[in-house]
Amino acid sequence: MKLFTSRLYLPLSFIVIIAACTPHDEEHTLPGPLSEDHLMEHIRVLASDEFGGRTPGTIYEEMTVQYIIEQFEQIGLEPGMPGGSWTQTVPLMGQQTHQAGLTLSLADGATGNESAGFAYQDDFMAWPAHVQESVAISDAELVYVGYGIEAPEEEWDDFKGTDVSGKVLVFKNFNPVTFEDRFDGGNRLYYGRWTYKYEQAIEKGALGAIIIHTDETAGYGWDVVRNSWSLERFFVYDEEGHDTDFEGWLTRSRSEQLFEMAGLDLDEMLDAAENPDFEPITLDGVRLDISLEAGYRGIEGQNVVGKLAGSDPDLSDEAVIFSAHHDHLGYGDPVNGDSIFNGAWDNASGVSKLINMARLFEMDRDEIRRSLYFVTVTAEESGLLGSQYFASNPPVPAGRMSANVNLDATNIYGETRDLVAIGYGRTDIDPILEEEARRLGRIIKPDPNPEQGYYYRSDHFSFARQGVPSLYPNAGNEFVDKPDDYNDQVAEYRSKIYHTVHDRIHDWWDLSGAVEDLKLIYNVSKRIANDDNMRSWVPGDEFEEARMDALEGASGR
Repeated sequence: MKLFTSRLYLPLSFIVIIAACTPHDEEHTLPGPLSEDHLMEHIRVLASDEFGGRTPGTIYEEMTVQYIIEQFEQIGLEPGMPGGSWTQTVPLMGQQTHQAGLTLSLADGATGNESAGFAYQDDFMAWPAHVQESVAISDAELVYVGYGIEAPEEEWDDFKGTDVSGKVLVFKNFNPVTFEDRFDGGNRLYYGRWTYKYEQAIEKGALGAIIIHTDETAGYGWDVVRNSWSLERFFVYDEEGHDTDFEGWLTRSRSEQLFEMAGLDLDEMLDAAENPDFEPITLDGVRLDISLEAGYRGIEGQNVVGKLAGSDPDLSDEAVIFSAHHDHLGYGDPVNGDSIFNGAWDNASGVSKLINMARLFEMDRDEIRRSLYFVTVTAEESGLLGSQYFASNPPVPAGRMSANVNLDATNIYGETRDLVAIGYGRTDIDPILEEEARRLGRIIKPDPNPEQGYYYRSDHFSFARQGVPSLYPNAGNEFVDKPDDYNDQVAEYRSKIYHTVHDRIHDWWDLSGAVEDLKLIYNVSKRIANDDNMRSWVPGDEFEEARMDALEGASGR
């Protein structure tokens, strides 16, 4: 897969000056009321203990789906799937690892510490790569492949033709960060995502794949890895798919031990991966034994799809797609007696924004030219599976989708002067976003942490891969009427609640910023829905070719 990024940034000082000089447009109002209570109403329901963390394929997802359908019906939407259905069934396989053991040992003739047994969850995470009930591997060789990237357009190849089939590959997370002219100057691209590493292992015929975890290269702590992968995981089952035997993660401290057993220094090896001349390094003398047992269940996840038909006969067969994932992590190990991952922020808050967006647009339906689809998707937490399935099997072709607007983990911290656009500069949505922000006395900023690769971590990515220009708005950080150290508090809040049982409604929540953000997003979305032209990617963007293919496919229908 060839992926590269081209981003165009306007000088922020220029944007700030214009925004500061632009008065608030009092006539630029919504068609109906919008308040913090409107948002909190749905969050309280979806994030309640009664909804059990909204795991796909459970009674809790059924409750979630039914609640969303009821809201859509009350609003006045129509079913969005062919045949008059509110839902799209997503065929999933659920996997739960029941037992896991990993041991490193020295091969005959090697010197050093003879063996090391690792603790599941504390030291490593691993799971069978497909539908194997058990995996038992003994005496496997390990090969460190650096980032494991093959990117001709970046003049980068970590494999250099080395045959690594039948080996366990050890990957450094992320992508190269030390080159201004490569990998978007060191920002995280798809090459830097864990999904890409596992795909590479499959492509190379490897026996297994292990990613070295560090907080810096992952962008999050080990607890996120443990919480995300110790629970039931899901995938779209493909009978013809070829997989490795297992996939996993290893903590930094245990990775240090692995490399020490091979006579190598972990930090030196991580640094070596930054060199384009890097070649795979066999971890001489070290052998891996791993045993895994997992249970499976075939389940049917559900996407919910509501439609507001466009009013223009010439444009109503085109669409704007609004997306938000309704799933979360369900139940896990108790923390102070609490075992429910309520997912209030991630992503009951985004679903509430989507429902309110639909409510506002229904009030404005006669003024909306294109059709609007409001889609809540399943299994985002398992790898964007619900949106991937919807984008590949949509009720309207991707070539007739003007844009996707993705709502994920809304602003719960208070009003801001700015709004962050993840992927800023990649589509012609951004000039519209900037103009509407100025009308409301606000400014738009690019992702302040592009190295985290957020562009590839939420449901808009599924649409982008089909060529659909996407808007993924995130909370700003220039807070209004907050203490000087408030950004530090916000960072602490986020790190505490992300993918933990602490993601529930707290007293410190402040949805005033979410209200203002939604006003802006509504105005932008209305312009997209009514513009004579569909949206497009900037020339040279990695998804421009997919857009051309989608448009050509739609025109040939």
